[in-house]
Amino acid sequence: MRRVAIVVILGAIMSVLDTTIVNVALHDLSIDLHASLGGIQWVITGYLLSLAAVIPVTGWAVRRYSARRLYLIALVVFTVGSGLCALAANSGELIAFRVIQGVGGGMLTPIGQMILVKAAGPRNLPKVMSLIGIPIVLAPVFGPTLGGLLLQSVGWEWIFMINVPIGAAALILAWRLLPHDAAGSSEAGRLDVIGLGLAAAGVVGLTYGLSESETAGSLTSPSVLVPALAGLALLGLFVARSQRIERPLLDLKLFANPAFRAASIVTFCLGAALFGAMILMPLYFQTVRGEDAIQTGLLLIPQGIGGGVGMFLSGRLTERLGAGRTSLLGAAILGVATLPFVLVTATTPYPTIGTAMLFRGIGVGLSIMPAMTAAFSVLSREQVNDASPQLTVLQRVGGSLGTAVIAVVLQGQLQNAHTAAAAAAGFGHTYWWVMGVTLLALIPTLLLARIERRTKAANTSEIPVAIPAEEPLLEAA
Repeated sequence: MRRVAIVVILGAIMSVLDTTIVNVALHDLSIDLHASLGGIQWVITGYLLSLAAVIPVTGWAVRRYSARRLYLIALVVFTVGSGLCALAANSGELIAFRVIQGVGGGMLTPIGQMILVKAAGPRNLPKVMSLIGIPIVLAPVFGPTLGGLLLQSVGWEWIFMINVPIGAAALILAWRLLPHDAAGSSEAGRLDVIGLGLAAAGVVGLTYGLSESETAGSLTSPSVLVPALAGLALLGLFVARSQRIERPLLDLKLFANPAFRAASIVTFCLGAALFGAMILMPLYFQTVRGEDAIQTGLLLIPQGIGGGVGMFLSGRLTERLGAGRTSLLGAAILGVATLPFVLVTATTPYPTIGTAMLFRGIGVGLSIMPAMTAAFSVLSREQVNDASPQLTVLQRVGGSLGTAVIAVVLQGQLQNAHTAAAAAAGFGHTYWWVMGVTLLALIPTLLLARIERRTKAANTSEIPVAIPAEEPLLEAA
């Protein structure tokens, strides 16, 4: 199982890292490729949209062609796309190659989760989920730092080229270590093309609309509302249609399970709280304290360390306390550790900020993956194929929504901040919003903990039933 985990983590690191590593290179890319900053922004947007568009189809594709085969294909597509990005001669080529890269990256995380969850078994599920969470927590912290180092030392091409040797190594390891699952079956049925179109277009529209909020500086701008509302409408049509047809693209009946439903809400809310706040401290260090990209990355290390510690502890605490209580504990730590940032000034000592970031990282590590553990633990093997893409979409959309809200609030605070002290006060005010999002995430974690407690009490009052050793996951409740 550990060997399988290594392969999945490598793939997830590459996919998640590439959502942030390019951010620091936009200025250099616009100069070298003779493009405007607005145009070159599509290097990031194109990747995110293709990444989001491909996620809904992964459940059906795994049933049809097998998880191992698709994971290998995803690694090849991502690695080849990365190499092509490094060789791009103009902005149009780079954007097109980033879309190819995003198609591969979009398949890596959900399919990797499917493989690892099925291989883990119920006893090992908490520890395995804590391993999957490592890239989610660490990549946004270290991505800009690595991008800055590569940009200053060897050029922007290596921001993409670095994925080629890593992808090749991951491909060799995946070929040797991933278990041979079922070769796929025609029983998966024909692809629900209409459902795929509705789901993919809906997720893309919603993601694009929310991403435009940073440029527009408002959540009510037409450039935000039109695509976001269109995306929501398409997703609504997808949900309504999925209730009427025999074999929909995704099995939305999973949400009838109270534990899965509560865990999904927690995943969405914590995604908003985590990724929304991720943009603030790098901007604070650069805008208020005048640090460069590399120094900023070094100052963010305490949060990465805290996230790693939180992930390490989350598996063990989930086994002892349950996923709901562990997630609730993490969200509470996250909320308390946010308080020092509300009071941040232009001269707050770095050790104080670093300590607060350390504990905030621990809160993140303890909260986000136990919720996904709770979601997977109530499913059968067959249901995992539908659950993984749904949870991945919820986490990404939650992150996009949190980022959009926080970015708009911060932009409004900094518009008339002409001194470092005023800018620092703007960051402090924005962290009140982060606190609000975090407290909002506490509500579903309380619900999840309550559902788990009721389920445990109901199970202990019944005659114990032995679970076959070969059954990797619990049967759906």
